[in-house]
Amino acid sequence: MRFMMIMFPKDYETAKPGWVPDFKSMEKMGKYNEELGKAGVLLALDGLTPPATMSARVTFKNGKSRVTDGPFTETKEVVGGYWIIQVKSREEALEWASRIPGQDNEMVEVRRMFDVTDFDPETQKEIQKKFGDDVAELGQQ
Repeated sequence: MRFMMIMFPKDYETAKPGWVPDFKSMEKMGKYNEELGKAGVLLALDGLTPPATMSARVTFKNGKSRVTDGPFTETKEVVGGYWIIQVKSREEALEWASRIPGQDNEMVEVRRMFDVTDFDPETQKEIQKKFGDDVAELGQQ
């Protein structure tokens, strides 16, 4: 099963352009990320700059898109980074999330990612036919 662990850092919504995390925090997070890698569960990870740094939103209405440049004052929770892990169970994903070196008032949301097995058998066949074995195998991992 693949899970995304989404970090919501404290006060990120008000961080100024050019803000970067302090080295000590990066060091702790780096060690955690190394553990994920050594355990063989890490598929991807990245940190995101604060919304005040070149952010934009693309909204859709009536088949048309509209770009709005940030920052966005109404934002209450801002994603600061993510990990994509592949583990055997929800419990294992939650165990990894619990080990994140988070600071006070930070939150990590853990969400399972769709895989092919979430769809009915007929749709699974159509997915495999249209997108090939790589997509179809996601449910087998």
